[in-house]
Amino acid sequence: MNQEDEIAELNSQALGYAEKLSRVLSELKRVIVGQEEILERLIICLVADGHVLLEGVPGLAKTLMVKTLADTLAASFCRIQFTPDLLPADITGTKIYDHRTGSFSIQKGPVFHNFILADEINRAPPKVQSALLEAMQERQVSIQGETFHLDAPFLVMATQNPIESEGTYKLPEAQVDRFTFKLLIGYPTVEEEKRIIERNTRGIAIDAHEVMSIPEIIEIQRFNQRIYADDTIVDYVTAIVDATREPHKYGVNAEGLIEYGASPRASIWLVLTGKAHAMLNGRGYVIPEDIKAVAHDVLRHRVILNYEAEAEGVTSDDVIEEILARVRAP
Repeated sequence: MNQEDEIAELNSQALGYAEKLSRVLSELKRVIVGQEEILERLIICLVADGHVLLEGVPGLAKTLMVKTLADTLAASFCRIQFTPDLLPADITGTKIYDHRTGSFSIQKGPVFHNFILADEINRAPPKVQSALLEAMQERQVSIQGETFHLDAPFLVMATQNPIESEGTYKLPEAQVDRFTFKLLIGYPTVEEEKRIIERNTRGIAIDAHEVMSIPEIIEIQRFNQRIYADDTIVDYVTAIVDATREPHKYGVNAEGLIEYGASPRASIWLVLTGKAHAMLNGRGYVIPEDIKAVAHDVLRHRVILNYEAEAEGVTSDDVIEEILARVRAP
């Protein structure tokens, strides 16, 4: 089979999967008012088999989002409220001694679900935050020397409040880097707020229906790896990530503002989420616009700026925008 035939076949499969994903997205939009871009990004992250860090003030339906997504797939869901007194065993689980049998049994923690909401993750100390590291990266959990594999799909959506710093712990860079996307969630529009008020003050309950099975989403995740990304796309992604480390090579005016550039994980997630974006649009191949569409969400938390940038009011999004403008697309 030549390349043209292969891409035509990929396009055909991508169109079929796009229709299925569109039904999931429509079901999410039926339950959740507004936040359409965030919902789409959540689907992209699920298809790419990643995790999401969501930053926004309380009351913006963050819990409802991930619970509704679980409902559309008939998947298990668990919400973990992160607090300063939380222990790693409260997340992963522990061994319990049974005095009747004289033996230990495993008590699995809440991380053994398909969809996890780590609510206000920055309220727990780093030791607890790092309890999620193995689960997020290796998709397994070690409990006192025993290793247990997590069921697929597995998605962690962690939230943090940007306006409150009292009683919080900054997320370690190693933890932040394991999140595929960092999404910024904003307030609803006036019209959306009216609909929210109407639903919640008149007893209008809208429940999500199952529109896709777990085996189907796993099949889509596997197909996402097969979507065609040309060498020119890989070169483009490599240049974007390199520009976060050595901006002067690309004429980016960020010299002396970037403390650390993006890690190799950024390159991997740019390609994988770019593929997922292409699939969502019914294509079996990646174009530069797919990469640009996900670049901010993939790089936002990986481009670490210094104090000088903060003093000048420069954000990582500003730097990413200039990088995308300077790095030549294929």
